[in-house]
Amino acid sequence: MGRFHRLPEGGVEVHDHGSVSDAPTSGRGAVGDHSAYASTGPARVEVLEQILGENEATAAANRQDFETLGVRVLNVMSSPGAGKTTLLCRAFEHLPPRLRVGVIEGDIETAIDADRLAATGVPVALINTSKGFGGECHLDATMVRSVLGELPLAELDLVVVENVGNLVCPAEFDVGEHARMMVYSITEGEEKPLKYPVMFRAAEVVAVNKIDLLPHLDFDLGQFQANLRDVNPSAQVMLTSARTGEGLDGLCRWLESVASGG
Repeated sequence: MGRFHRLPEGGVEVHDHGSVSDAPTSGRGAVGDHSAYASTGPARVEVLEQILGENEATAAANRQDFETLGVRVLNVMSSPGAGKTTLLCRAFEHLPPRLRVGVIEGDIETAIDADRLAATGVPVALINTSKGFGGECHLDATMVRSVLGELPLAELDLVVVENVGNLVCPAEFDVGEHARMMVYSITEGEEKPLKYPVMFRAAEVVAVNKIDLLPHLDFDLGQFQANLRDVNPSAQVMLTSARTGEGLDGLCRWLESVASGG
């Protein structure tokens, strides 16, 4: 059965070598040749509901297992190159030793980021989506479940899921997390919350990263924050720089609060 991608305004595409695809026939959510999606039959709806239901059920099972073992889970998302791996490495080095952290690292290929995170001393389970998962640009609940046995969950307080770098798809999939954070680089421009609202809406915290570059870029931080408020008024904003350490204290306090169930 194919995997699915929800489109920004609620449409869903299912990819199984082109076998099924559903999307709105008009409006901002439409894609490609609208006539291809003009008729939606019961069989297609059934397939979509089954796929969505399977992911939700697996996510619930993941969450139950985490809670039974007393571990909290944070899903960290961003576009490629926003700096989430570097920021997490700095945070792990900054956290108090009493906070026991593990990582589920998602990438399409390579162990580059997993190795960097493991060098900080945290246990890491790697998911390469190209190996058995079709090279997907996100993690889903089944992928996360497949590596739970690789982490000493009973000995951890917090598991950080570093999702595959992508600005849209990861936000559509519940993996069993208790909280979500987005890392956003100021090099991406002020308009991204308006153009790609799904992830910004899904995040409880938006870490505005690489803030040390602000004097060197034509970036309007106030306009970005206004755009973010338009799509997610409740999002907490943290200004961070992995290079200078700005914002690390606040980020680490928040990570501790997630681990404690706050």
